[in-house]
Amino acid sequence: MDQSLEIRDASLGEIALVFLKLGTIAFGGPAAHLAMMEEEFVRRRRWITQAEFLDRVATANLIPGPSSTEVAIFVGQLKRGWRGLIVAGCCFIIPAAAMVSLIAWAYVRFGSLPKVEGVLSAIKPAVVAIVIQALGKLGKTALRTPLLALIAGLAAMLSLMGVSLVLVLLLAGSISVSTLALKNRLLLSAVFPKVVGLPKFIGGAIAVSAIGAAVPVAIGRLFLSFLKIGSVVFGSGYVLLAFLQTEFVQRLHWLTNKQLIDAVAVGQFTPGPVFTTATFIGYVVAGWRGATVATIGVFLPGFVLVAVSGPLIPRLRRSAIASAALDGVVAGSLALMAVVTWQLAKASIVDWRALAVFGVSLLVLLRFRVNSAWVIAAAAMVGWALH
Repeated sequence: MDQSLEIRDASLGEIALVFLKLGTIAFGGPAAHLAMMEEEFVRRRRWITQAEFLDRVATANLIPGPSSTEVAIFVGQLKRGWRGLIVAGCCFIIPAAAMVSLIAWAYVRFGSLPKVEGVLSAIKPAVVAIVIQALGKLGKTALRTPLLALIAGLAAMLSLMGVSLVLVLLLAGSISVSTLALKNRLLLSAVFPKVVGLPKFIGGAIAVSAIGAAVPVAIGRLFLSFLKIGSVVFGSGYVLLAFLQTEFVQRLHWLTNKQLIDAVAVGQFTPGPVFTTATFIGYVVAGWRGATVATIGVFLPGFVLVAVSGPLIPRLRRSAIASAALDGVVAGSLALMAVVTWQLAKASIVDWRALAVFGVSLLVLLRFRVNSAWVIAAAAMVGWALH
């Protein structure tokens, strides 16, 4: 996108409507969510620049919690301050949480999940096409030098080798900073006073949320368990699975392994944040009240962390060393997004039908620049017709 184009303002009502729409149609997990947000806010509505969007993607990857939801919260904060922060985050979460709650009600009543495999089998290849289109556009801004392209390649390789997401991003930022320091002979200590508050806050949030084990009341324990998880989990729904298994199957004995797998499956196949897995578990454990409490608990740390870290981003960009670190993290984040896309493509493009949906979707997106929402809707109809 041409960064010289005028950035448009956005009212709270517009923010609410757009995020309600995204929360309803954003299938495919964080990579797909980010692709749709880039299309919506950078290209179509011009609410933020591509550089601003990438900075917030990178920051969301460096703090615990659901990364795509945190990017949504960042966008709201950038446009309308703390009010926009709350409206954007809640409107992105609420549609998915409502859908998951209804599915959980049916699950508890009938003992099984709805049959949606046919629709999903067509939506997933379309999602791969949407993310590939977004990667092409974001790469022009994020990988603007050979060094950043090299960092992205290294980050992708380390991710495929199974290295922790956080370690990959820290290494990407460190390489970028080291190169700048060698080139310009800058003192690395210049940036530390400007960012010291965030790690302290994160540590405090984790310490406070960890007191859940001392609370005997079930609904309070449910809230504090998810508050703790939302404060410490990085990465995908599969990382979330390990934390949930330890907390609710092994420690509290509130769920069976089958119920846990079903909960994660619901978070994966519904639109919006994958962390709505918490909503499903909350309903299974304690009904509608439990669904509400669990949802608030798991997402609350993300709101707080964005509120604290958001104002730091412009300050980081004014520091040469911190800006170089953020450039490296942005490149690493894009590489991680590409790895997730590759994994999704291998899992979803498994026959000629899926390949046809992928090819047509990519062609339509690149040639005619159709809104990704229409691509998702068309793919869902094709999946329904074929299966």
